[in-house]
Amino acid sequence: MVEVSRRVSATPEQVFAVIEDGWYFGAWVVGASHVRAVDADWPAVGSRIHHSVGPWPLSINDVTKVRDVEKNAVIELEARAWPLGTARVKITLLPVGLAETEIRLAEAVEAGPGRVLPGPVQAALLRPRNSESLRRLADITAGRLARP
Repeated sequence: MVEVSRRVSATPEQVFAVIEDGWYFGAWVVGASHVRAVDADWPAVGSRIHHSVGPWPLSINDVTKVRDVEKNAVIELEARAWPLGTARVKITLLPVGLAETEIRLAEAVEAGPGRVLPGPVQAALLRPRNSESLRRLADITAGRLARP
């Protein structure tokens, strides 16, 4: 698995509030270009976000499904973008002090063409993308906290 992390000035509950609003998914996940629908019970296990990946008109419609969740602490996802592949993504929120959180995002390619790439090549592709996703998640969280 390729893992990146980032500290944010927010509680795990405040960060998770962004994650559990599935309509924000396309704003913080690099590559998700459009959210078409969010299951009503998101982020319950088995629920899905229906999204598009990539630029129009070449975008691919697919879904991301919740595999496991512990509210305000961990969410594990199955991210699909066929025919490109499927990945397992785990986001862990660790409290640091009273009002800071370390967000860890780990991703492993599970199926599709990306799986044949050597680990260092996968890491070179995933690390910058996932670091940017965490930067966006942190910015959205900060923006929500700045609202009265």
